[in-house]
Amino acid sequence: MSNYCVIGSGISGATIANLLSKKNSVHIYDKARGPGGRSSFKRLKKSKGFDHGAQYISPKTIQFKKFIEKLCKKKILKKWGGKHIYLNKIKKEKKNHVKVIGRKGNNDISKYLIKNILCNFQHEVQKIEFINNKWKLDFQNSKTKYYDKLILTCPFPQLRKLSKKFIKESFIKEKIKMDANITVMIEINKTNKNISSYLFNDKILGWAAKENSKKRFNSTNDLWTLQSTNLWANKKINKNRENKEKNSKILIDQFFKLSGIQKTKILFSLNHGWKYSSNSRPLKVKSYWNAKLNLGVCADWFVGPRVEAGWISANDLFSKINK
Repeated sequence: MSNYCVIGSGISGATIANLLSKKNSVHIYDKARGPGGRSSFKRLKKSKGFDHGAQYISPKTIQFKKFIEKLCKKKILKKWGGKHIYLNKIKKEKKNHVKVIGRKGNNDISKYLIKNILCNFQHEVQKIEFINNKWKLDFQNSKTKYYDKLILTCPFPQLRKLSKKFIKESFIKEKIKMDANITVMIEINKTNKNISSYLFNDKILGWAAKENSKKRFNSTNDLWTLQSTNLWANKKINKNRENKEKNSKILIDQFFKLSGIQKTKILFSLNHGWKYSSNSRPLKVKSYWNAKLNLGVCADWFVGPRVEAGWISANDLFSKINK
């Protein structure tokens, strides 16, 4: 039995950890407070909260559809109904295409996959070294750990910083520009509009989702998740921390303007910047495995911007490890 260290608990990390754990010892480390990666759920109170990363899953491949159907039968996931308004003329979606969400939050997939795996949150890896056929990991909290095999699932810029000394494949030298996203979560007085989401045709605001429509909680107020366009976020992300109030106001004002919802008092507001949200340009490879170093990499950015991409990459890596 080998002992694996998996860095990251998003869908890539959770999937590869789950697959490997059937015959190996696996530990997960993540810098966040909980699992999910960019499918994180921000809890406001009890079951109330926001899917402030990936908004929903819409399976495309046959294999992933079967996986999602399985989780729906297990009541981990469910379909998100209601009225979805499509205003974007470029990002066209079929009006009847299925939107699947977690029953409690969109990090439910990761939670399900890693429920029997030892997870260490708030552990950010700072440096990796390969010494005497072991991987030495130094964490920000001054802890050091050793493992036989290492799997990295972090965003590309972080991966290159950690592993360019060890990975010689051509993909590590590519100029992969990951898009940013700025998300604002708001709570406002209840409105009469019975809308589940908006896909806007705007240069600033790309998406708005009404969390109440997901039927996870009851609330006397409306909770909305607003997400910027990648183009706007790419220009603003580096100074988003200093300009949180300003950027939040811009997105909130656009939301009221574009949705037609009467402007009302903001009861709660939270800004979250995703510096490395997604990569829309697939690579020629789906994952990476070096059997000599026992080093693997899987992540959505290998395959594309969708949640499904991370699952595909993890399964591809698992196949390479077992060859």
